[in-house]
Amino acid sequence: MAEADGVPYRTSRSLRLIVLLTMAAGFLDAYTFLGRGGVFATAQTGNVVLLGVQAAQAQWGEALRHVPPIIAFVVGVWVAETIRLPQVARALHKPVRAALVLEILVLIVVGLLPSGVSDDLVAVMISFVASVQITSFGMIGRWTFNTTVTTTNLRNAAQAVYGAVVRHERDAAAQARRLWPAIASFAVGALLGGLVTVHLGDRAVWVATGLLLIGLALFLSDDRRRGTS
Repeated sequence: MAEADGVPYRTSRSLRLIVLLTMAAGFLDAYTFLGRGGVFATAQTGNVVLLGVQAAQAQWGEALRHVPPIIAFVVGVWVAETIRLPQVARALHKPVRAALVLEILVLIVVGLLPSGVSDDLVAVMISFVASVQITSFGMIGRWTFNTTVTTTNLRNAAQAVYGAVVRHERDAAAQARRLWPAIASFAVGALLGGLVTVHLGDRAVWVATGLLLIGLALFLSDDRRRGTS
């Protein structure tokens, strides 16, 4: 099976799955910013900057708060890489899907935490989820894409539009058709996350969990339609 532009179809690299994952990441950023201490937990640039700035101001307590999410992010990368080791992948049978299930399980734990649990703990757990996702899902078709950080995606999408319009590159046009909807889904997720968090508070995380569950359902649906993904 191939997509419209001739790219071999894989559920893990499909636009519809990446849109769901990116929307969930935008949702989680809004959730942690509005409902969990004003932090962006899915990307670590802010944590590294604040660590440096607050250390420079000798605010050691505040600076050290940013260390656990960074460590959790690194651990998440290691876990995702371990899942992809040949011997582990064989045991799991479907390693990419296993990574998505791991994300879902961690978010379920977040959703079950009682009200009043430390926002710092939640930030650590969501940082872990984000790093597993970044490491496990990094492509749309044959093009790279980051489901939790938009800067590089915007650059690539802008370059694709330039290549399509100015250089008349067919491949660039195909890339642009993939990247821009996925980028927009991050903003949609953030908007949805903002609205839902205001009304549901801590329990808003269940919506992000639901988005990932829909993503898991896509794998199962594609299995029924065409065998394995």
